[in-house]
Order: sequence, then C-alpha cells, then structure tokens
Amino acid sequence: MHLMNTPYQICVRCVMDTTDPHISFNDNGECNHCTEFIDVRSKYQYNPEKSEHEFQQRISTIKKDGAGKEYDVVLGLSGGIDSSYAAYICKQNGLRVLAVHLDNGWNSEEAVQNIKNIARKLGIDYESFVLDWNEFKDLQLAFLKAGVPEAETPTDIAIPAVLHKTAAKYGIKHIVSGGNFATEGILPKHWHYNAKDMRYFNSIYKQFGTRSLKTFPTFGFKKEMYYKLVKKINFFYVLNTVPYNKEDAMAFLEKELGWKYYGGKHYESKYTGFIQSYYLYEKFGIDYRRATLATQICNKEISRELALELLQSKPYSDEKVEQEKAYIAKKLGISREEFDRILLQPAKWYTDYPNDEKRLKFIYDTYRKLSKKEKLGSF
Repeated sequence: MHLMNTPYQICVRCVMDTTDPHISFNDNGECNHCTEFIDVRSKYQYNPEKSEHEFQQRISTIKKDGAGKEYDVVLGLSGGIDSSYAAYICKQNGLRVLAVHLDNGWNSEEAVQNIKNIARKLGIDYESFVLDWNEFKDLQLAFLKAGVPEAETPTDIAIPAVLHKTAAKYGIKHIVSGGNFATEGILPKHWHYNAKDMRYFNSIYKQFGTRSLKTFPTFGFKKEMYYKLVKKINFFYVLNTVPYNKEDAMAFLEKELGWKYYGGKHYESKYTGFIQSYYLYEKFGIDYRRATLATQICNKEISRELALELLQSKPYSDEKVEQEKAYIAKKLGISREEFDRILLQPAKWYTDYPNDEKRLKFIYDTYRKLSKKEKLGSF
C-alpha cells in the first residue's frame, strides 16, 4: 500500500521504499536509510576491536558513580527480548540493577510473567509505575482521533519520564536501555515524529482530549535537558557494546530464565502490537517490518530476496485482528462501531498540527555541536 503522491520506488540494496515520504535515493538507487546505516550508524555497533574496551570502561564508570548508593543503574524492563537480555548483561557484569516497568494497562500475560521471571531469577529489584487508566486511555483516544501515526506517543513520553524520575529519586546517573542498532538501526523519522515535542502533544490533547491531566508523567526537551545537564543522568545502550543476535538472545532467555515469546515484535504490549501491525499498515501504508528487515539486510543477517518474500504477506492476521479490535475498543470504553469510525478517518501527519519541529531541531543540533557526549533523544 502506498499513500503518497510521489511515484513508487524501492531501494535496490535494502527494502525501504517511498512509504517513507522523505526517503531519497542516490544515482545507484540506494536509499538514504541504508546508506546512513552503513556509513554512520554501523560504527556505533559492536566491534570486537574496540567495543570490549569501551564496555569495560563504561561498566567501571557506572560502578564508580554508584559507589555508596543502593543501585548502579535503572533499567527499563518491558518483558521483551531486548530489555530482558540487557538486564542479564548488566547482572552478569556485577551491576546493581533497579528494573522499572511502565504499566500502561496493555501488558500481555507473557510479558508480565517475563518481567517477574527476569527479576526473580536474576535477583534484581523491580518497581512498577502504574499509569492512571482514565487519563491514559483518554490520551490514547485523543491521538487515535487525531489520525496520526504517533498513536503510541503517550507511552513513548511516559517511559523516559518514569525512568528519569526514578533515577533522580535514587541518585542514579545511568539508565540502561535495550535499544540497539543491531535490530533498530533504521527507522524513518516520518513514521514516528518526535514524542518529546510537547507543543504537538498538547495541541492534539487540547483538540481531542476530554479531561485534564493531573498525574500523567510528561517528558519534553526541557525536562530532558534538566536531567541530562543538571542531574547528569545519561543512557547506556548496552546491547551496542556486546555481541547481540536477537534469535540467539531469545533462545538463551527461554532456556535459562523461563522467558516466553509473546507472538511478534512489540507484542509484549497488546496495543503496540496492534498499532504497528494493523493501524500503521492500513491507515498509512507503513509496514514496520521494512525497517527491521532493512537493518538485518545491512547487518548481513538476512538476504534482500528473503526480506521481499516476507513482505509479500500482511503484517497481521485477519482473524486475529478482529479479536484485537473488539478487545481494544472494549478496554478504551467505546463501542466497536465508534472504534471502526475512528480507524477509518483520513490519515493525518504531525505537520497537520501545531508543533515545534524547527525549534527542537535547532536546539538538538546546537547541543550536538557543543558536545561530543551521547546524543540527546537518539542512540
């Protein structure tokens, strides 16, 4: 499915295509995504010659910063493969981990059990932050009614807000994330606009929300800069510094930690699974598998031919999606008919609403020029 007015084109090297309206191609037909990944982002992946030294240096710094405190790191734990394996790596290297999970009401049973098993078998402390459901479901409905791809923005804001708040509470300087270039190195920005643009967030909620937000944790660039520059809290993407293969990690977790697969990428959350497999595909022509497969092609983990074959099928099951629609509508407190009407509304993009894209770009670009530290808001 292709919803743009430009002629359709697909990269000759990976599988990214013009479902990203900002994609560009060189004279050879190779896209900017795989070119940037190979030329730039791949340099931040695991490299046997330098990564081991950098990893040990980072572990040493984290332990030094944690001296005299109860914990060395805060780790966001979703019950998914990446965060679960990141917890294992931290524990194996002697870090005192406080695992934090954001409970937004959409956890699959498998994810809940995974979190409990990981915490228990690794012997790490665990805290759960439960969002106010009435506020949160109103936020989710607001973004669905806005008709934008960023249906997951409420969760994407709440997670870093809770992690930073917890780190500050315990005086912890390091937050460990399972985010990594090995599996997530390619993702078009137009598929998911900056969740930290509070002008965009507030404009959508003002137009489509029905209540005031009293407890929901927000996280705009001002809070991000406060935590990073004043509190000196930074992210550690540990999986970029160790050998990491997702299938191998999954097999290890299943065998050693009682971990169970939840049925698909990001299906540790039933809502996220639906949004990424059905909503984005049917409403915007966005197939999230393209980004994952493109990354795997660049990493030589899969052939382009196999990737193209996999993309011939829909990213969702027709039978399963009907059950998901009924479940989500009921949980959001609306009828199935209303839910269908919302899903069928015309597709919109962040550019259709007030936003701070230009100002934020200037701020982040300036910060990156002035500092060689970990980039704000990215890997």
